Amino acid sequence: MSAPLRLGIAGLGTVGVGLIKIIRQHGELLTARTGRTIEISAVSARSRDKDRGVSLDGYAWEDDPVVLATRDDVDIFVELMGGSDGPAKAATEAALAAGKDVVTANKAMLAVNGQALAEHAEAAGRVIRFEAAVAGGIPVIKSLNEGLAGNEITRVMGVMNGTCNYILTRMESAGLPYEAVFDEADKLGYLEADPNLDVGGIDAGHKLAILASIAFGTQVDFDAVELEGIGSITIEDIRQAADMGYKIKLLGVAQMTGRGLEQRMSPCLVPDSSPLGQLDGGTNMVVLEGDSVGQIVLRGAGAGEGPTASAVMGDILDLARGFRMPVFGQPAVTLRKARAARAAVPAPYYLRLQLQDKPGALAKVARVLGEAGVSIDRMRQYGHQDTAAPVLIVTHKTTRMALEEALEGFRSTGVVEGEPVAIRIEAV
Repeated sequence: MSAPLRLGIAGLGTVGVGLIKIIRQHGELLTARTGRTIEISAVSARSRDKDRGVSLDGYAWEDDPVVLATRDDVDIFVELMGGSDGPAKAATEAALAAGKDVVTANKAMLAVNGQALAEHAEAAGRVIRFEAAVAGGIPVIKSLNEGLAGNEITRVMGVMNGTCNYILTRMESAGLPYEAVFDEADKLGYLEADPNLDVGGIDAGHKLAILASIAFGTQVDFDAVELEGIGSITIEDIRQAADMGYKIKLLGVAQMTGRGLEQRMSPCLVPDSSPLGQLDGGTNMVVLEGDSVGQIVLRGAGAGEGPTASAVMGDILDLARGFRMPVFGQPAVTLRKARAARAAVPAPYYLRLQLQDKPGALAKVARVLGEAGVSIDRMRQYGHQDTAAPVLIVTHKTTRMALEEALEGFRSTGVVEGEPVAIRIEAV
């Protein structure tokens, strides 16, 4: 049997504790599958005294994760601290410089610093593995890098933040406004310390940027991701979208177009009968489309102790077996910098307007749409509320530029109250 594989774990939160539990509970199984025993040499966290529900006896303790990352008795540095910079990045760089491989769940670090870290790792002959950084326990990185490696990927799409999906599905099922469900999610501990990371789409945007890099052979570029959160979605939008046969999801989409790489994380409508439309609660789903394989749908737990620790363990076992590959699926120096494209692919849109009760009001709206080159597929008008009535319009495929021209034109009609709501409809 080969020598033991020795781990140094930095970060003993939910995922770190979950990893310790897997190693203790399944030691014999892990050895049988790799031919090596998996051992923990040392750990590091912000507090030694916190009760984590597992004993840390037998593990060396380092207050400084950089010191942990460079210990002689550590073969793999496991980074579970989080944060795009600071201790996580410093310790990862130190580990690579000291000849260690790295396994991480840190989506922010990779989305912001992934290209530089990949170049550093590959120059040092080291590996960074990060299955747990995207969609928790769903093996989406492995699917792109291995199972679908023979495909030209045409689109990556998915619901990648369970908290947002919980909020939107809870709003629909309970008939509650956004603010009430946000408070409920906060009390249940579903939100990050900075809630905008979840509801603002930032957390999911990090994941999308990573997937786009692997799928399209480009340098990871989080700054190019169009971000729009779910804070403006109302219970009326959810109800009326349902009335038209759709569900609203915070949806990430990445696709290469003639104008460049389109990356956006924003609320979208999807058909209620589609796999994404039927996705409820905190579950994640990633849809991968390739020229040979067609469409692959991956569904599972996107967060939590067990699922995320499972993904971390999978990366560790691959390294124990001797499986090594470039960080983003191909050598970092070959990754090209993509030209960013903003919503370049035409799509239908859902529009909600508050239309004043005036003769010819609907005709004015239709004229503005026609002048902008936007044609109407379906339209529905509801009963009046005081002096205005909600009008729902589903357009045929149109460009974002044409749609914005129409939205600007509505302001001059004198019959539209407030700001119109426009949500892209994504084909699934």
